[in-house]
Amino acid sequence: MVRSLEEAEKEVLKAVSELDHDQTTAAPLNALELLPEEEEEEEEEESEEAAEAHEEMAAAAAAAAEEQNLVGEQFHLLRTLEQPTSAVAAAVMVAQVAEALKEADEQQQLESQEEEDEDEDEAYVSTSSTGQQEQEQQQQLVHVRVQELVPGKGMLAQMWDIIVFAGPALGIWLSGPIMSLIDTSVIGQSSSLELAALGPGTVLCDNLCYVFMFLSVATSNLIATALAQKDEAEAAGHLSRLLFVAVTCGIAMAILTQFGVDRLLQGFVGVENADMIPAARVYVQIRALAWPAVLVGLVSQSASLGMQDSWGPLKSLAIASGVNLTGDILLCTVMGYGIAGAAWATMASQYVAAYLMMKSLHDRGYNVMAISSPSWKEFVHMVNLAAPILLTMISKVTFYTLITYLATTLGAIALAAHQVMVGICYLCSVWGEPLAQTAQSFMPAFIHGTDRNLKQARSLLGLLMLMGVIVGFSVGCMAISVPWFFPQIFTKDLAIIAQMQSVTLPLFCSLVITPPTHALEGTLLAGRDMRFLGLSMTACFCGGSIVLLTFHNLGLGLQGSWWTLAAFQWARFLYSYARLSSSQSILRDPIISYEAEEPVLTPT
Repeated sequence: MVRSLEEAEKEVLKAVSELDHDQTTAAPLNALELLPEEEEEEEEEESEEAAEAHEEMAAAAAAAAEEQNLVGEQFHLLRTLEQPTSAVAAAVMVAQVAEALKEADEQQQLESQEEEDEDEDEAYVSTSSTGQQEQEQQQQLVHVRVQELVPGKGMLAQMWDIIVFAGPALGIWLSGPIMSLIDTSVIGQSSSLELAALGPGTVLCDNLCYVFMFLSVATSNLIATALAQKDEAEAAGHLSRLLFVAVTCGIAMAILTQFGVDRLLQGFVGVENADMIPAARVYVQIRALAWPAVLVGLVSQSASLGMQDSWGPLKSLAIASGVNLTGDILLCTVMGYGIAGAAWATMASQYVAAYLMMKSLHDRGYNVMAISSPSWKEFVHMVNLAAPILLTMISKVTFYTLITYLATTLGAIALAAHQVMVGICYLCSVWGEPLAQTAQSFMPAFIHGTDRNLKQARSLLGLLMLMGVIVGFSVGCMAISVPWFFPQIFTKDLAIIAQMQSVTLPLFCSLVITPPTHALEGTLLAGRDMRFLGLSMTACFCGGSIVLLTFHNLGLGLQGSWWTLAAFQWARFLYSYARLSSSQSILRDPIISYEAEEPVLTPT
């Protein structure tokens, strides 16, 4: 009995040992090899094997208990209880390993997800950066490149920045007077009568064009301000509407000039100079055909300048000036068409200029053919902006026209001399226009832009004033040298030359102050102080007209007219300088008053 009990005990221990060995070695190894998805199935299989082992051991223990005594039965029961404990420990170990593997897998998945998110963020940032760079490159191709004058630069460096922009702009403003001087020079070599007829002819063509400078100023101001506020769609809309106004006004002026030229010329030259009317009529009627091209070119040129592009219009006008010069030589000198040939050459050059400037805008990405009429609200806005400018231009043009009108009453010699000196004066006066255009192109960003900087605006104005003084003195000296040293360029008539020399001193006094005046008035335009500018110009016109008529009645002749012109220019300067130096200046920094509950901006 004892021997059989011992044998049964050995058999049970052997079975339990084998089961325990298999569970404590094979199960962890298999668990490590299993994928996270298969761990739960393995645990279930091991639990089933453990249950089967328990059943076998229980059956063996029951068979042994039948043959042995109570002590052996208890011993077997004790050993039987130990074996499930070992199996449970193995199962617990497997569960712990599986849990550790599960946690490691979850941690790995979390890290992998974070890496993927970082990669996506980097890819998004890279894509956004690339898209932004492409957008910036596209804007550089189709829109204006924003330029700023940095206060930290030295004065010479800032002056050079101004020259880089104003230099090409000077060529733009010189093109018109140069064309007129070319006509004057070519015609003056052949006929003194036709030279005198150019006086009323250019008044009805060129001087009337200055009335429409309100389109130029409005275009430059609106587009420069829109771009300063980074609203390129608004800039394109302004261009479209202003081109519509230019075409409409151009067609209307062409019709008006064609049918009203006789009355205009008769009222201008008077009965005593009726012999000038036929030549002047031909000149005006031919030039009138170019009115649409003149105004469209004016708006296109001002749009480019508002975009701070001065090279595009300069190239266009350089080609147009070459066309004009070639046409004058061919039609006037070679073919002998005289004043009519000069008119045809000028008209052709104006169409060439308009086409090239519109092409320049098209190359920058603007659809110049998308001309649209303004809505009533847009029209009112344009009128509110342009009306004071129109008043300013009408006052200036009327005053200059009055001077030429009074010169016609002095005879053909005085009128011919006046025509030459007016051409020289206009040629030298426009040297200040680039300063005004620089102010109109750059000041809106400093006054109305997103990065408002009035200190920088005042610094720019100071530089423009300094350059204006230098330019004014220089061009004044050049202008007075022509009648004394190079009068044969325009005429060989000694009587005309003597009249030219008699007005050189008032011409110098007028030219020396004109460029600084342009800088001041350009700043007022950029700041949209239109009401003051219109009223001040009207006051200058009224006062100047009274003085002009007084001098004429006193018999001061051509000299009286030119001294009045000098006084007119100095009055413009003083008015503008006083305005920008006053407490109402657009360049004054606002101060904050804390007397109210909320800060209130008040001018210093």
